[in-house]
Amino acid sequence: MDEHEVAVLRLGHRPGRDNRMTTHVGLTARALGADRVVLAGDATQSRATIEDITDRFGGPFAVEQTDEPKRVVREFPGRVVHLTMYGLPVQEVAGELRDAHANEPLLVVVGAEKVSFDVYEAADWNVGVTNQPHSEVAGLAVLLDRLFEGRELDRSWEGADRHVVPMATGKKVVPADSEE
Repeated sequence: MDEHEVAVLRLGHRPGRDNRMTTHVGLTARALGADRVVLAGDATQSRATIEDITDRFGGPFAVEQTDEPKRVVREFPGRVVHLTMYGLPVQEVAGELRDAHANEPLLVVVGAEKVSFDVYEAADWNVGVTNQPHSEVAGLAVLLDRLFEGRELDRSWEGADRHVVPMATGKKVVPADSEE
């Protein structure tokens, strides 16, 4: 069964302050099964880093930028999931999200600064990964893992020029055409 697209929208990027977190939202989206990330605002540095990682370690994965994030939410051709600590517990809605994803694309909205109430209203689900303050990167990782039920961990990557060799101790990265 082919699954529909999962896109991640990073809202509220504050240049200089959020570069690392926005980059990590994009890298987490890529590594854990999303098809693309849309970065709101001036996130050119984050975009370049995510594209560089995709070029080196494989894809497919797309990175886009927008100055109109509300339009992205409004015009998305599927269902919208807003990650917020005020939302319904992920463990209670994960099945609904999987069912929806089987039939249509999902847009996962990840905020940085305060998210305006219209995002809460536009979302089909407001989902909390615990109702405690925590990192939006951690929340995205848990949500994607629940959505894909761990299948994203076995994904193969196309077009990589290198790959990591899993080891109990140490670090090893080899050319993609290596026999290791």
